[in-house]
Amino acid sequence: MSADSDRGQDDRPGSTTADDVALEVCDIAFAYPGREVLAGVSFGVPPGGFCVLLGVNGAGKTTLFSLITRLFLCRTGSIRILGQDLSRQGARALAALGVVFQQPTLDLDLTLRQNLRYHCALHGLDPAAMRPRIESALAGVDLSERAGERARQLSGGQRRRLELARALLHRPRVLLADEPTVGLDVHSRQAIIAQVRARCREDGVAVLWATHLVDEVEPTDQVVLLHRGRVLHRGTAARLLTDTGSATVHQAFNRLTGAQEAA
Repeated sequence: MSADSDRGQDDRPGSTTADDVALEVCDIAFAYPGREVLAGVSFGVPPGGFCVLLGVNGAGKTTLFSLITRLFLCRTGSIRILGQDLSRQGARALAALGVVFQQPTLDLDLTLRQNLRYHCALHGLDPAAMRPRIESALAGVDLSERAGERARQLSGGQRRRLELARALLHRPRVLLADEPTVGLDVHSRQAIIAQVRARCREDGVAVLWATHLVDEVEPTDQVVLLHRGRVLHRGTAARLLTDTGSATVHQAFNRLTGAQEAA
């Protein structure tokens, strides 16, 4: 199977409209001096969709997130958030975005409540007026009783739950999560994934979930399999199994990336 054999036309961003795609990545390329990182990356995530960006460390996932969040400038290809072109309407596009970065970004010397208030201030929201939403966010991740404690007193899983609550506090339409469960125990991972999937179902949030952990993929998820900066598969997890003749996502992943390495 070739690397491009599974790119059905019905999965291409060009086959959707601005009304049914929340995040659109089209033909993105990026390179560091002397090293290509991304080449021709394209996919779309609909409102309420849970899309898994699956790839090993070094596949280009974090670089792609850096482009979507404008930490890096996108010079080749285009990125649209809710139809807003990131290169021309950056402020409006980013206002619809919530992010959980791979590296923890909480201020550990602030309390949980203070971390959320600071996030409100950064987004131009009045922290006092946002008080009910802050308390609701803490309750939603089972941290209400810890609200007055410093963030450094939390466990790793609790910190990630707080970061998730913070990322959703301004009610973004698109959520990016870059390896958000790495290093956490199974129960913490399951709780965080369940919370994010609930936001997809109940609030219509579009999620791009970057991970190398194949057990986080469900059959109905959209999967963008990224390997060495190239998309090897784009479609549902169920289709990934069918196209590769595999019984599990892990087996399909190995077959596709193994074929790429042998090419």
